[in-house]
Amino acid sequence: MNHQPSSTLTKEEVLAYNKTVRQTYFQILKQAKAMLAAIEEEPLRFTLIREDKQPVTQGSIIHEIVSPLLYLRLECYAENKLGIHYGFELSPTFGQYYHLTNTFVRILYKLSMANATPVNIEDSIRTDYVLNDCSALYEHIEERGCKHHTFMLIPYKAKPVKRKLRKVA
Repeated sequence: MNHQPSSTLTKEEVLAYNKTVRQTYFQILKQAKAMLAAIEEEPLRFTLIREDKQPVTQGSIIHEIVSPLLYLRLECYAENKLGIHYGFELSPTFGQYYHLTNTFVRILYKLSMANATPVNIEDSIRTDYVLNDCSALYEHIEERGCKHHTFMLIPYKAKPVKRKLRKVA
């Protein structure tokens, strides 16, 4: 069921849309955590997680992860439709973490493309603001006492070394 992003949706269409947005968000989150896990520097694997258990209504934050390098949020907007906000720490083109932030943005859009989901959720990726200073947001939340967030260290997991296999004669 591919609907037009600007069309008015029935309750059933909103439910299907939200289900797809939620599934996609958690796929993106899983891949983002895997990328962060491959970073040796422990402070860059620190995250602040927010999960709100109250009923989903317009303006509520369902899930949020803030790290010094990446930001991802699942939130409820108008017509009770879910949306995804994101952010990434700006880094020089050939900087140490450029590949990570670049890959994060590519994954975000790849998994939410109309041809990648059963329902067109391309308009769920919100660009009314995109964070580009995740480390400052992380520090701000931490300084305010993490009222809504829980600290979580993503365990280090070294990337497997890719080896070329030799042909056996």
